[in-house]
Amino acid sequence: MEMLVVLNNQAFMVADYPGENAVEVIDKRAGMGGMIRDEAAQRFREEFSELMTQSPDIEQMDDFI
Repeated sequence: MEMLVVLNNQAFMVADYPGENAVEVIDKRAGMGGMIRDEAAQRFREEFSELMTQSPDIEQMDDFI
């Protein structure tokens, strides 16, 4: 299973699993995470890519996630 880490900062880790059509999001501060699959994963990828073009700060990332 291929995993691509697309974000890893002090607050969050986001990993894309393209072969599984899934995205994993981990909130390091809360020690919690979740897996998003199928259509929801695709939508997350699109919206996340758009957000990253804006160079968001931690607060904006928190609001998004």
